Amino acid sequence: MAGLRLIVGLGNPGSEYLRTRHNAGFWFVDALAQRLGGRLAFDGKLHGDVAKVWVGGESVWLLKPATFMNKSGLALISALNYYKIDPAQCLVAHDDLDLPTGTVRLKFDGGHGGQNGLRDIMAHLGEGKFHRLRIGIGHPGHRDRVTPWVLGRPSPVDEDAIVEGISRALDVLPLAVGGQFEKAMHQLHTTGSGDGRQT
Repeated sequence: MAGLRLIVGLGNPGSEYLRTRHNAGFWFVDALAQRLGGRLAFDGKLHGDVAKVWVGGESVWLLKPATFMNKSGLALISALNYYKIDPAQCLVAHDDLDLPTGTVRLKFDGGHGGQNGLRDIMAHLGEGKFHRLRIGIGHPGHRDRVTPWVLGRPSPVDEDAIVEGISRALDVLPLAVGGQFEKAMHQLHTTGSGDGRQT
């Protein structure tokens, strides 16, 4: 399978959303840019902040859509078209209510699971054949509490767990970029998976 050429982090723009659970995808791209010395800068034609980094000798584009979460597909499809990248060479990092806080999982294809950014991306692509990095944010326990939960800030303990999960994902990213997804998944999924707390 071809490696990755585009990594998109999902989130909402604006300082009020900066450290919210829903912005875990932004956290991932920011951490990746920081680790690799990439400088994210706004690009109007791509509707988001963009940087080029080198991962294991391969050039990879990073993108943080400046649209709101439910319009994420516009930025992603613009980048795919502009850089002539196939959806299967794209990784979308996003928050996931179905995983315990700090658990991080790689997967390819599938549905949107109610995640509005994924829903919009799949509406634009007409399919779900792209890679995902699912960043667990836990679940508040009742669907009526989901919106304030995802748009709220995690506790310091939960934030640490998410940051640690992101760090583990960054460690295996060179494998995924090189097309070794099975190896990346095995390494990520067996090196710590959060402690399952649902605070």
